[in-house]
Amino acid sequence: MSKLKFDVNIIYSGIFTKWNEQSDSLPRLTKATVHVPAEVDIEFGFIAQIKKAKNQKLRYCIYHPDIPDDDGEIRPPFDGELYVESNDWKFYIGDTIWAPIQNKTGKWRMTLELKGKVIAEKTFKVHLPDELPHSDTNLLKHENEKIASFWKKRGL
Repeated sequence: MSKLKFDVNIIYSGIFTKWNEQSDSLPRLTKATVHVPAEVDIEFGFIAQIKKAKNQKLRYCIYHPDIPDDDGEIRPPFDGELYVESNDWKFYIGDTIWAPIQNKTGKWRMTLELKGKVIAEKTFKVHLPDELPHSDTNLLKHENEKIASFWKKRGL
């Protein structure tokens, strides 16, 4: 008899509405992106849909950039374990930025593991609000060129 393999998909990732731990509802996606401005209380992460894994132990982990605690020691990754609640379950993993924002910039990697294997991961690049990442600058330039070309073809 063959065992069913679990199925995992990241269905949303980016910036979300504030997550309420006490609520059964997941936060709502407001912007799909991996570039996150370092603003106090901004919520970012991803929602994964996990199928065929009910009662399996799920490990989650958030690897912060080298953020010091109040004693100047580098904070360890934030991690934990819980059990998958159903055979078609959506799970949110995310974090927020807190003051001071200057030491929160860098790469934030979020992972989900089942049976010791990473099943979903996403890395977010947190930057100061006035620093638009280079790739976003190129994307905006490309989009502006496409819009200008569109109107130029129409004689405007």
